[in-house]
Amino acid sequence: MTFSDWGGRLVTFPEDQARRYRESGMWSNDPTGQRLHQIATRFPDRPAVISAVDSMSFAELDRRTDQIAAGLVGLGFRRLDPVIFQLTNRLETVLAWYGCVKAGIVPVATLAAHRMHEIGHISRKVGAVGHITEARTAGFDLLAFAREHAAGHPSVRILISVGDEEGEDGGNVTRLEQLGLAIDPDAARAVVEQIEAQIDPLDVVAFQLSGGTTGVPKVIPRIHTEYWNNGLFYAQRLGWDEHTKVAHLIPIIHNAGISCGLHAAHSVGACLVLATADAPSAFELMARTESTAVLIGHGHYQAVLGPEFDAARPFLTRVVLSGAKVPAELFERVDDGAEHWAGQLFGMSEGLFTVTPPDSPAQARRTTVGTPVAADDEVRILEPGTEHAVPEGGIGELCCRGPYTIPGYFDAPDHNRQAFTSDGFYRTGDLASLAVIDGERYLSIEGRIKDLINRGGEKVNAEELELLLLEHPGVADVAVVAMPDPRLGEKACAYLVATHGDQLPLSAIQEHLANLGVAKFKWPERLEWVPSLPRTTVNKIDKKELRAEIAAKLSAEADTRHLVV
Repeated sequence: MTFSDWGGRLVTFPEDQARRYRESGMWSNDPTGQRLHQIATRFPDRPAVISAVDSMSFAELDRRTDQIAAGLVGLGFRRLDPVIFQLTNRLETVLAWYGCVKAGIVPVATLAAHRMHEIGHISRKVGAVGHITEARTAGFDLLAFAREHAAGHPSVRILISVGDEEGEDGGNVTRLEQLGLAIDPDAARAVVEQIEAQIDPLDVVAFQLSGGTTGVPKVIPRIHTEYWNNGLFYAQRLGWDEHTKVAHLIPIIHNAGISCGLHAAHSVGACLVLATADAPSAFELMARTESTAVLIGHGHYQAVLGPEFDAARPFLTRVVLSGAKVPAELFERVDDGAEHWAGQLFGMSEGLFTVTPPDSPAQARRTTVGTPVAADDEVRILEPGTEHAVPEGGIGELCCRGPYTIPGYFDAPDHNRQAFTSDGFYRTGDLASLAVIDGERYLSIEGRIKDLINRGGEKVNAEELELLLLEHPGVADVAVVAMPDPRLGEKACAYLVATHGDQLPLSAIQEHLANLGVAKFKWPERLEWVPSLPRTTVNKIDKKELRAEIAAKLSAEADTRHLVV
């Protein structure tokens, strides 16, 4: 199978662009697994991954993932078979990722927090053949969920567990920890090389997911020729090398986790320090390993301002901040203008990454998200909904095209017509401007057009949640808006109109969404019952008014609490 075997559901790069990216060196002909093997051959004894409980050198990582790849082939997987990933930040997640990639199998990067509403749709959309999941996570049996998902599924036939120490599988689930262990490493390497010889550079290497503005997440195909290089460009921008130790706290399966953590670190022989979202334990691991670089999402901004960050701070020479405007206090906490440097990242699963160049002046580092990481990246600022450029310095919709920006979503022709300009620029839905500082043009993010709530880095699609809430017979009308939150940045607030005047408690709404199989991070965390929703002059719900109203309410409530204290 090659790119064309997906029956036209994949959008290919125009040939003139593809030729330009090959000629400029933006694209590679080497499969992603081979890129890891090349690095492991150069730095066999250097640490590749350190977690709170495990570590591996590059040689060990390369050898073990060869065995897993050969084991996956032995289970009956074929090249380009999609596999659902539901794994958290642990060493086995890295092993599963590279094992699948080396076997030519396509990881589908869902989250451990996703439930049947999301997983059921996505797995059928891509034709998933397998499901790799942790045996247990806090408060939820993911392995039982995987069995439920597979029952009656048209294509899922292989289940693989991680962390199932008790082995209560009855023979129908394979443990990743045991997969391929009996295979001779030389034989496993031969299997991998045979598979890699068949991989076309335009083959899909992974499916990422969007935070889309309509329905469940859109499927984003990333391909071998560009995906590893995306991480390499990021690492090179920040000046990483084999001595760098890169800490990562947010989900490693996210595109940011792969491109800014896993692939980025390993593309230059750096060590990935695989932490978790729990800030105290993450900062302790960073201090213990003397991590030199970290990406901090806005869900951890407050934690960085706390005393627990003190132990990790002395070793950090590169701190990249992402996800929200950076408060002056936070910037000063991680940047002293000398040994400790801070910059910003803006990126998306669909492609474009902008990162602060290390030699940028402090003003650019504090107030902008830098410049594109690849020489062939193209950026336009257009009047929203048009293909007309805004005046120099004006605010408009950020649109982009480049060697690692997708030319189209998977199996979404109608949506693609709206999401891309006529000449192939992706409409990000973000409002932006270009600021000139010391003669350099830097990107500044000014807001968004897309109706999304950014809850600690997880994108909640307001329209999707609204449609789910309307399925409850007690809800006549609804508008979901972002409300500010000091820890996560934003949370979802639902303004509701009752069907018969009876206001439901939050617990009833939560039960309704749980019964629909909706991931918990999407649930509204506050309800506001109103007689009717405000409308604009063109009869659209006035969400701007609602956002202002809930922000004012929260501010007043905070003031009241302070007075009581």
